[in-house]
Amino acid sequence: MKLALFNDFTPGVVVGERVADVSKVVGDKIMALRFYERTPAIIDDFARLRAPLEEAGRRADTPLASVRLRAPLPRPSKIVCAIGNFFEGTKTARRPLDMFLKAPTSILDPEGTVELPPHKANVFHHEAELAVVVGRRAKNVSEAQARDHVFGYCCFIDVSARGLGQGVGFRGKSFDTFGPLGPWIVTADEIPDPQKLQVRLWVDGRARHNYNTDDMEHPVDELVSWTSQICTLEPGDLISCGTNHQEIGPVQDGERVEIEVQGVGRMAVKVHDALKRTWPKEVDTSMAAFVRDRRTNPSIPLPKVLVSQE
Repeated sequence: MKLALFNDFTPGVVVGERVADVSKVVGDKIMALRFYERTPAIIDDFARLRAPLEEAGRRADTPLASVRLRAPLPRPSKIVCAIGNFFEGTKTARRPLDMFLKAPTSILDPEGTVELPPHKANVFHHEAELAVVVGRRAKNVSEAQARDHVFGYCCFIDVSARGLGQGVGFRGKSFDTFGPLGPWIVTADEIPDPQKLQVRLWVDGRARHNYNTDDMEHPVDELVSWTSQICTLEPGDLISCGTNHQEIGPVQDGERVEIEVQGVGRMAVKVHDALKRTWPKEVDTSMAAFVRDRRTNPSIPLPKVLVSQE
């Protein structure tokens, strides 16, 4: 099932190129909630709602092209993002897992506009990622139990400002609009193996990211389990799986960025920069080489793009 929000944050079930309004199916109690609380409430009550939602989906009659899709989780209570988390095509040993929190207010709708802030970043990068949607409360769950707590998956772009502060963290990741999410949630039963998905991204039609999640260093089950040892996960929380940096590149004013995750969906956003800054319209080979080579030589110096100019 593809669970969406559209127009005035109306819940919908997407079937093919059409969407069904399921506001009556989910009921007045859920529809009376604030717009960003509706999807988590549907997820929490999904065992009861699943059959009537599926039935409503069979009657989908509104063309998708005629509605405005919203981020299916407009303000999740938590966005937990893996740092790196790909072997980058190498045969190196696994490194310890680490993650960071991204502000829930960074979420952006499909076809929304990423607003690059005036802060003196060296560059703004795209990171195409698979996002995991938590379906059940999870605290101290094992890896064997983790998949029972996964509701589904989304496409996620982790927009990143480089050279602000010290390394990967809140400041470079959490500006408003830096978390495009969508185009809907695909329920976990439609993705039998999240470790065999192709993730692609284009900037103005030019290919950038093109990698498979089979290169993931710490798989989905481990990400869910590891995170649950630190904080309690609630229905509708997001865990983003990290990215392969080998086709990473800049985003800048006027560009259109599209992401596609196999079996999940495809969506696009625009980019606006009031300062009209420019960078080469190509893969950032220095960043890609740094992330790859540091796996075997942790002492190599940071590339210029990661060094703060403040």
